[in-house]
Amino acid sequence: MAKKTDSQSKAIAGRAAQPVSGSHALDFGKAWTYAPSPEATDHIKLDKRYELFIGGAWKKPRAGKYFSTISPSTEEKLADVAEADAHDVDLAVTAARTAFDKYWSKMPGRERAKYIYRIARAIQEKARELAIVESMNGGKPIKESRDVDVPLAAAHFFYHAGWADKLDYAFQGRRARPLGVAGQIIPWNFPLLMAAWKIAPALACGNTVVLKPAETTPLTALLLAKLIEECELPPGVVNIITGAGPTGAALVNHPDVNKVAFTGSTDVGKRIQRAVAGTNKRLTLELGGKAANIIFADAPLDQAVEGIVSGIYFNQGHVCCAGSRLLVEESVHDVIVRKLTDRIATLRVGDPLDKNTDVGAINSKMQLTKIQELVKAGEDEGSTRVSAACALPAKGFWFPPTFFTDVAQSSRIAREEIFGPVLSILTFRTPDEAIEKANNTMYGLSAGVWTDKGAKIFWMGQRLKAGVIWGNTYNKFDPTSPFGGFKESGFGREGGRQGLAAYVELEG
Repeated sequence: MAKKTDSQSKAIAGRAAQPVSGSHALDFGKAWTYAPSPEATDHIKLDKRYELFIGGAWKKPRAGKYFSTISPSTEEKLADVAEADAHDVDLAVTAARTAFDKYWSKMPGRERAKYIYRIARAIQEKARELAIVESMNGGKPIKESRDVDVPLAAAHFFYHAGWADKLDYAFQGRRARPLGVAGQIIPWNFPLLMAAWKIAPALACGNTVVLKPAETTPLTALLLAKLIEECELPPGVVNIITGAGPTGAALVNHPDVNKVAFTGSTDVGKRIQRAVAGTNKRLTLELGGKAANIIFADAPLDQAVEGIVSGIYFNQGHVCCAGSRLLVEESVHDVIVRKLTDRIATLRVGDPLDKNTDVGAINSKMQLTKIQELVKAGEDEGSTRVSAACALPAKGFWFPPTFFTDVAQSSRIAREEIFGPVLSILTFRTPDEAIEKANNTMYGLSAGVWTDKGAKIFWMGQRLKAGVIWGNTYNKFDPTSPFGGFKESGFGREGGRQGLAAYVELEG
């Protein structure tokens, strides 16, 4: 055990860095810190430069442009990555079309399944490397990458490999045929997992793919391209191109793309919807969220607090379904605030590659600025801020675990997606009031209900306008379970039998 540091001996800081006194303070004089336990990186060999993966080969961008990708925890450059332009996008779509017509659409489902299964096994074999690079490039703690992201990515390929030869049984006697070329754009919060969510069902249904990862977190998608190359998929079945907004726009607007799948911000999703309107392109959107976590007085409160911490802090709030609004029954509000204050005092913020770290780095400077702006808005609007008094590293992008009390329903922090480790706490007196407040948002991606009454969970679930509702847990994912939203959180589902429907045309 290491000696406790001065920064960790401080109490929790409240609004305007004022210490919290009385029952809300935690005596760090009786606590000890963990000794550092960093994950070794000496076996990780990142290339200095990554090209575009098109037609089963690595190709230089036509314009010769590259951009740097960094580690948000150190601000150090990890690699240079090719920036695809419209010409490169056209090459990738053409390669995907050729592969679809020549190989993939004609291949029996059982043969496609073998390739998809092979990718799943390759992810398992390279799990440690993928988890480390995910944390280096994205900033999330290694225990999240290692225990959640990478295993779930493999699970999605395993699950969809099982569907590849059973599609005729998936849709109640109707025959399913593939759409063609799928253009897919994924965000920075779950780079590898989002790639698996998109690629695996598309391949299982007989489509070919052009995938564009987020410009801030391209590395695990490019490592996945290397695994796909090693798995010897027919050339062009999966193409991975890198770049920023113009690259994604060129992919969406390409006339030979049959299906667009996008996960990202609501504003960009609306632009994509306008772009494909009037075309024959199929579209699924998984957009923003402002999820409500609802705690009733009869809930297991300690378990609920752990669910809150898992849902908003362990992933830095970098989840579109993060429970960033906490609705607490009025009678247990003070108890929850005290327990949550004490709990965030114990969270360890720092090096994402340290296996003891609970809260890693914010993904980018731009995202950190957005979080800071909304937190300031919360303070200006009169809400009371409570933040963990932890020492933040001098380099990198960091924000301490934070929550607000005295939050109005109209406050920006209660309405806008913050994508950071910041929680807004509101109260309710009756289940009807909880429903009204939970649904009073333009989003409808997810929600959580905490109570010891199963009937109450079902009653709430029937009335909450959210695509995914968890009962006495939060942020639990499974490839067999469909995921998606309502309202401005998008439409379509990913995962489960329902997720296959987005990648097929049904006949009969």
